[in-house]
Amino acid sequence: MCHRAPSGRSVRVWVCSFAPPHPPRGFSQQLGMKLLFLAPLSLPTGNRTTAQRISKYIQSSGHVCILNDIAEFKSSSQVSELINEQKFEAVMTIHLYKGGRLLLDSNVPYGVIFGGTDINEDIQDEKKCEVMETVLQKSRFLVAFTDQLKKTAEVHWPFASSKIHVQPQAYAVFSSRQEAVVTKPCTNFNWNEFLQDSGIHCKNIDAYIFLLVCGLRRVKDPLFLVDAFSVWHKKDPRVYLIIIGPEVDAAFTQQVKAKVKSASGVYLVSEKPQEELQAAMRDSFAVVNSSISEGMSSTILEAMDLNVPVLARNISGNRAIVKHEHTGLLFFDPPEFIELSKRLIIDTSLKENIVAKAKEYVEKFHSWETEKETYQKLIENLL
Repeated sequence: MCHRAPSGRSVRVWVCSFAPPHPPRGFSQQLGMKLLFLAPLSLPTGNRTTAQRISKYIQSSGHVCILNDIAEFKSSSQVSELINEQKFEAVMTIHLYKGGRLLLDSNVPYGVIFGGTDINEDIQDEKKCEVMETVLQKSRFLVAFTDQLKKTAEVHWPFASSKIHVQPQAYAVFSSRQEAVVTKPCTNFNWNEFLQDSGIHCKNIDAYIFLLVCGLRRVKDPLFLVDAFSVWHKKDPRVYLIIIGPEVDAAFTQQVKAKVKSASGVYLVSEKPQEELQAAMRDSFAVVNSSISEGMSSTILEAMDLNVPVLARNISGNRAIVKHEHTGLLFFDPPEFIELSKRLIIDTSLKENIVAKAKEYVEKFHSWETEKETYQKLIENLL
């Protein structure tokens, strides 16, 4: 669906149609709010999944929530004009800089969800930091996925401490009947066909497939392990690394393609629908995260729910959800990744223990019901 922006150009919006069959107890139609949700939507990233999930929670409280792609806007004045024209009463956004800078001219209350790179990376840029401080001052509430993200923000902006709420990511998706479910791998997925389509032919060997799920951009650092893995594959032809995800950065994608083309045992696969991707994760030997920065990886949470062990780069965002040798394995560099991977192949009890503890952890601490309750309460601050 498209709305015509005040400037005359078309703005693509995602309208969330989810609503409960009966209004929540105590809800009056007059209290329903029309809310604009700005988020990165053009590519199948974790932020898009998060925005779609939270928008469902907002709708279930009896409000109208309209999702807009951050990429559609070049300035805060364009967003301000849209707010006035469409009579939005409040705004939410993901990413303190990318989304927050578009709210500088907003005359309605708003809340901001930290994305990860805003606090871990953009905070080091003086001009971006000034913009984010202004956004923080005006926001009604802020959400951090981890305690560490909150602490980092508090160091730079202690005045905002009371506004920052810690709410870990959940990992629910919504079915065609708009029911919240956890991971939902497609039922007709063919693992052997997937491997063949990826370029891997391993009929006569027991292959160990490591799946690195990420958008192709520098902050995800998909090339971090390629050289080391290529050397390992030459010594042990049973191991393969598949990098799978959308082409986010066109120039960087070309670098990735060139590098993978010359590597042994490493393959690049284009993005897949969520249910197909989750099926591939389920059938892999392990899921890998090599990011330089993370807010909270939904892929890691999904892997835990799918009973697949996780090997994650040792960064603060990953340490928040992966406890080494308990709910996953953490590595600092490629040699340590290879060492831990070999250990995971040999030590089946280690793998079984990690999978069991990770499943228990994700069900206990990343419940969509808890996340839903948190955001429904926070939205009340925008009324």
